Amino acid sequence: MARVRHIRIENFRSIQLLDWHPSAGINCLIGPGDSGKSSILEAIDLCLGSRRTVSLTDADFYLLDVEQSISITITLGELDDSLKSMEVYGLYLRGYKAQTRAIEDEPEAAAETVLTINMTVGSDLDPVWTLVSARAEAHGQSRYLTWSDRARLSPNRIGALADHNLAWRRGSVLNRLSNERADTSAALAKAARDARVTFGDAADIQLGETLQIVTDTATALGIPTGGKPKAMLDAHSVSFSGGTIALHSADGVPLRALGVGSTRLLLAGLQRKAASEATVILIDELEYGLEPHRVIRLLGSLGAKETPAPLQAFITTHSPIALRELRGDQLFVVRKQVSAHYVTVVGSVDDVQGDHSASS
Repeated sequence: MARVRHIRIENFRSIQLLDWHPSAGINCLIGPGDSGKSSILEAIDLCLGSRRTVSLTDADFYLLDVEQSISITITLGELDDSLKSMEVYGLYLRGYKAQTRAIEDEPEAAAETVLTINMTVGSDLDPVWTLVSARAEAHGQSRYLTWSDRARLSPNRIGALADHNLAWRRGSVLNRLSNERADTSAALAKAARDARVTFGDAADIQLGETLQIVTDTATALGIPTGGKPKAMLDAHSVSFSGGTIALHSADGVPLRALGVGSTRLLLAGLQRKAASEATVILIDELEYGLEPHRVIRLLGSLGAKETPAPLQAFITTHSPIALRELRGDQLFVVRKQVSAHYVTVVGSVDDVQGDHSASS
């Protein structure tokens, strides 16, 4: 699935300008507080996310200058066949040359076929998403991704709140694990108490593959779920709609009751299992809620030691544990110099992490 080849951010929060070609694997952003690390993750999420609405304020503009539009442009490579369809996106397909990092407006035989997405926000605070193409612009045409493609490309963001991802909602990691879908129509006709039991039995069959993946992942990461989790109707749902089906422990306790660290670790492991559907993952403050040995487990579940990397991860951290565990080419220092931000790879020398750990 798609990976980010290039990011350009203009006039967003503390960032006046950032131009960066990230790694296809782990991109761990380090640097002092308020250097713009979290803003980079937020920009990626805003541009590629599958939200129908986005809430922005004047404070999201660089120096509160709403006359200078926010612009976030992301070029995606490693596209699947549907995204390279000439019938759907022909005028918007572009070419990317990895050696020179040049992006051409037309695809070429010697270049990777890519799509470039832009989100622009003006003083009206109304974001507009478009696909970038000089050829389409010359023809007076403009379009964006189909909703289904937008949902598939949307990165998974692991934060402190995980209710969304621990239920079968649109865009949740559980929906990306397999093509299984549960039919809740019969169960929803019953009273909520009876429906929980009735649907729980049926879900073992309908969602068996996904539940087994959750079980294996939780076991491998040492996360207690009391046995094989169940998919049961959420008793706390006021109405039966999106998110009605949520993960519960073997005892029927919603898994959203897990600690923050366990939740983040489980979701990172599940995202790895769903890599064929969604490759990009965003984790702000990697170490939040995790003991040192669990930080190491989380990095392992992201494939930090594997080549090629199974996921493209954008991470922020202040943890010396993460600095020691990651290679120099997975660490990127964020700095502001004059009127622009720069993201610089630490290097590939084996002992370079130790120097940064000692100084952090």
